[in-house]
Amino acid sequence: MAVKKRQDYISWDEYFMGVALLSARRSKDPNTQVGACIVNQKNKIVGAGYNGLPIGCDDDDFPWEKEGGYLDTKYPYICHAELNAILNNIGMDLSGCKIYTALFPCNECTKAIIQSGIKEVIYLSDKYEGNDVFKASKIMLDKAGVSYRKVHARVKNIGLSFDEQDV
Repeated sequence: MAVKKRQDYISWDEYFMGVALLSARRSKDPNTQVGACIVNQKNKIVGAGYNGLPIGCDDDDFPWEKEGGYLDTKYPYICHAELNAILNNIGMDLSGCKIYTALFPCNECTKAIIQSGIKEVIYLSDKYEGNDVFKASKIMLDKAGVSYRKVHARVKNIGLSFDEQDV
């Protein structure tokens, strides 16, 4: 009897969202870790990023607070995952690509997504959807003809092991 392929492999959406979530693990933010992954029309990863400080800015020299005076919080300094993924792309035109992101993108990242030519946003969570920043994102995406959708995963979680015996 012939051996059949396994049936429990993950979908492309689960795979690329998994890359976005794994990228988020690089974030030093103690409160929110977000990752993003950009994929071209051939399902090749062409960029990835996570929320963090710009290159050359030491993580220990900047605040990570969520509240307080503006300059005493993380907000004026952090580069969001989506923008980092765009800036970290492999040097290609991103027209027609998709971006997978853990959180629905803010209005500033949405501007960069639209300007870069990305045509689809796939997100895991839209937990801030009532906030005007994210309402503005949806207005811009709609007007620019960029589609967006929540990822629908068949799996709840995927475990990774660095134990060589598990390979």
